[in-house]
Amino acid sequence: MSEEKKIYRLGLLTSGGDAPGMNAAIRAVVRTAVADGVSVLGVKRGYNGLIKGDVFEMTARTVDGITSKGGTILNTARCDEFRTEEGVKRAADFCGYMGVDAIVGIGGDGTYRGLRDLSKYGISVIGIPATIDNDIACTHYAIGFDTASNTAISAIDKLSDTMQSHERCSIVEVMGRNAGQLAVYVAVGCGAGAVLIPEKEVDYKKDIVDKIRHNRIVGKNHFIIILAEGVGNAAELADKIRQDTGLETRVSILGHIQRGGSPSARDRTMASRMGYTAVKLLEQGKSNIVVCYRNSSITDIDIDEALDMRKDIEPVLYNVSHTLSL
Repeated sequence: MSEEKKIYRLGLLTSGGDAPGMNAAIRAVVRTAVADGVSVLGVKRGYNGLIKGDVFEMTARTVDGITSKGGTILNTARCDEFRTEEGVKRAADFCGYMGVDAIVGIGGDGTYRGLRDLSKYGISVIGIPATIDNDIACTHYAIGFDTASNTAISAIDKLSDTMQSHERCSIVEVMGRNAGQLAVYVAVGCGAGAVLIPEKEVDYKKDIVDKIRHNRIVGKNHFIIILAEGVGNAAELADKIRQDTGLETRVSILGHIQRGGSPSARDRTMASRMGYTAVKLLEQGKSNIVVCYRNSSITDIDIDEALDMRKDIEPVLYNVSHTLSL
């Protein structure tokens, strides 16, 4: 059973890819801590900042007006040095030198692995899930996913207008690395004719070529395909479709535009709740955990357990996408 633990100073960092809503989480952590008499050190550029001592004192005024801003005011970066034992020890030594009792890390699985490594040196740690990929298995929802989905759907709606005018096939590549969560969600939201993701095999002839031909027969003159970036080469797929159907096919790669922009109301609210919860859990004596959203509640889970979990595509949502793509 955890006991109340006095936290005097915590370090706050963002790591890995940025996600809309990170700033709202930063604001929540800082203001909750300050309200409880805990000082906060902002760590610049993720674990690089812990190793190099790139930190600054944060106050309630430091985070004024950042909720609506995309990206992260703390900057973010990946750190090869921190993947070594020597790098982790340097970061832990710096925490000891600065009197940092706890570290709050906002990011994905890589961020959690770093937190787990730091905890071996007696530092209390807690993670907050933030990734537009929504591929963190321990949580049903990660900060940034809603904004990225809305950004992609808005862009595809605009593409659809001009592609329909020219009677073309559109292949739209969305982000997600080796996860198809974003692609499936966007496919349902924009009414795509097909979605290609790493987790599911697609029958090219049945699910793409035959569908395009059927749609042409029944009067539909535009076909949208959502392609998760981890599946394959969009240009090669476009050439193949063009050869097999005779339909003019264009590729649009949305890329990092999906990471940017003002976060949605859901991302701002969820980030604020998670940031507040992270500080409260640390004050209760909890450590080596991840804040997560499960079954409509904010809760927490052990980092080791979180990293051992694997996230699958929600079968119902995938079936909805497949069924409605007639």
